[in-house]
Amino acid sequence: MNKALKTIKLIKQQSKSFKVPIVTEVAKKRNPYLVLISCILSLRTKDKTTVEASKRLFRIAATPAKMLKLSKEKISKLIYPVGFYRNKSSEILEISKKIMHDFSGRVPHTMEELLNFRGVGRKTANLVLGLGFNIPAICVDTHVHRITNRLGWARTGNPEETEYALEKIIPKNHWIELNTILVTFGQNLCVPVSPFCSRCDVFGICKRAGVEIHR
Repeated sequence: MNKALKTIKLIKQQSKSFKVPIVTEVAKKRNPYLVLISCILSLRTKDKTTVEASKRLFRIAATPAKMLKLSKEKISKLIYPVGFYRNKSSEILEISKKIMHDFSGRVPHTMEELLNFRGVGRKTANLVLGLGFNIPAICVDTHVHRITNRLGWARTGNPEETEYALEKIIPKNHWIELNTILVTFGQNLCVPVSPFCSRCDVFGICKRAGVEIHR
């Protein structure tokens, strides 16, 4: 087992008592469309808000066909107060329309096709591929980017560079779970400002790159 996998194992074990990200919870239903839409809702929004908004929306429309029966105003009302809720309501309608018209009602399962959707970047596309389709993909958000650079696994300036760096050191069969493990860890211990290093099980093997103050 390489050093990175040993670290992942320790982080995963310590994070068992914490709540997993909302998109991971949604993914348990094995529905790529719900993963995609919940990921759109989660951008720049706290998990608690995303959870409540997702439940309200999916209770009424859990398929692209049903979503297209709703107005932009209705969707905005259902997902409020997620960040940029008006823009997201437009994106949700455009995505749903494209899925129905271009993909016969099914979410596509390639990076290239997913990136053609409005509001979908590599982070969201990789999450849909991994959690929605079980296709190996490394989803790098701010938590994954921050933590892997702190650990010394990468020395990168942006999430896309981090994604490519991690692909070289993380075995493919661990790509999908990496985001869930590190986001859970990043929301509770390895937080952006003054991380809880004194309580961290990987303190002894972490380079703590860029960490000036910790608890």
